[in-house]
Amino acid sequence: MKTESVLAMLEAKHPGEKEYLQAVKEVLVTIEDEYNKHPEFEKHRIIERMVEPDKVVIFRVPWVDDKGNVQVNLGYRIQFNNAIGPYKGGMRFHSSVSLSTFKFLGFEQTFKNALTTLPMGGAKGGSDFSPKGKSQTEIMRFCHAFMLELWRHLGPDKDVPAGDLGVGAREVGYMYGMYKKLAQEHTGTFTGKGLEFGGSLIRPEATGFGAFYFLNEMFKREGIEIKGKTIAISGFGNVAWGAVTKAAQLGAKVVTISGPDGYIYDPDGISGDKIDFMLELRNSGQDIVAPYVEEFPGATFHPGKKPWIQKVDIAMPCAIQNELNEKDAEQLVANGVMCVVEVSNMGCTTAATDIFLEHKILYAPGKAANAGGVATSGLEMSQNAMHIQWTAEEVDRQLGIIMKNIHDQCLQYGKEKDGYVNYVKGANIAGFMKVARAMIAQGTI
Repeated sequence: MKTESVLAMLEAKHPGEKEYLQAVKEVLVTIEDEYNKHPEFEKHRIIERMVEPDKVVIFRVPWVDDKGNVQVNLGYRIQFNNAIGPYKGGMRFHSSVSLSTFKFLGFEQTFKNALTTLPMGGAKGGSDFSPKGKSQTEIMRFCHAFMLELWRHLGPDKDVPAGDLGVGAREVGYMYGMYKKLAQEHTGTFTGKGLEFGGSLIRPEATGFGAFYFLNEMFKREGIEIKGKTIAISGFGNVAWGAVTKAAQLGAKVVTISGPDGYIYDPDGISGDKIDFMLELRNSGQDIVAPYVEEFPGATFHPGKKPWIQKVDIAMPCAIQNELNEKDAEQLVANGVMCVVEVSNMGCTTAATDIFLEHKILYAPGKAANAGGVATSGLEMSQNAMHIQWTAEEVDRQLGIIMKNIHDQCLQYGKEKDGYVNYVKGANIAGFMKVARAMIAQGTI
């Protein structure tokens, strides 16, 4: 395999899909040497098959707003690869999404799910509908309209969606309710459900918790303690909330959160009732963090800025793809950052990632570090299949084991001669090898 030729082929077939092409390039560059050690991969054209989704479903979603006006959005579901299990991946409702966005997310999800060791394939979906500024009844109508088309493509052993950006327990509940009515079955077809109808404890916190379990494994290997470290976090939704909660439990100090309007710097650290206030900000539907300083005057608000200018020990992007760029990376390195953990999907641009690797910064890619969310979704699927509910302690225990296993897989392929661990390379190869071997075993399908 030659990375350049595969990328040239994809760019010709899918022009302008920059996020998707970026995600594919990042994987191909890191797996090329290992791939070429296995002639069976080339014989079965594994790369050419793996970089294209199994199925792309795009459909219109007409719905009626509170004023009686008909609105039309687009719905998407990218079923990328089911070699190791049913399609699994979240739904994203945001005005910025595109086909490229969902293809990148589905591609990443395939490798992330493989790393969890659970039997889950990769998928992603959602809509350019934004819940921001919509009433509860408008959100319900949209979710029901969305499912009227999508439900036929889903099932507990076919495709199991979950939440993502713009999709929380409320939206999952509405979508699952319509799915249940249309399919006439009550199964584990969605994860991130309410506790009353099959949801799992600690699912909302799981992505942030899992990132810290992965970080802890990285630090243990280096002989470093998390306790006492300062952390910059972006975002203020479920992922950031889970990360801030776990940081406080482990004795670290988170000093930033952010939104589209700017970032908050709180030198005293975000803990206790400040973490509770993050939930109020999220539930306000305003998508802003500025009100934090009104509640906690010791903090400062920096409009239009990103938190990566702060001097911290650890940086954890938790918001959206490509939120940390080359300039941000250079600033973090200049400020002496020791570790960067991608908690959002592809939170760093390629140029930013290259800078961290060049300077031998401990760097955890999203497909490894943020796998805690989908891992806990997998545990929710298991609980649904067995018609039981585990305690929060049991779910958390199993999440910790999964994140340790992911770290161990990264070490297997990412350790370099000088002792530095390239976790990007390790995660990509480990995930790829599992999916590739499953595809060969099942024949050309």
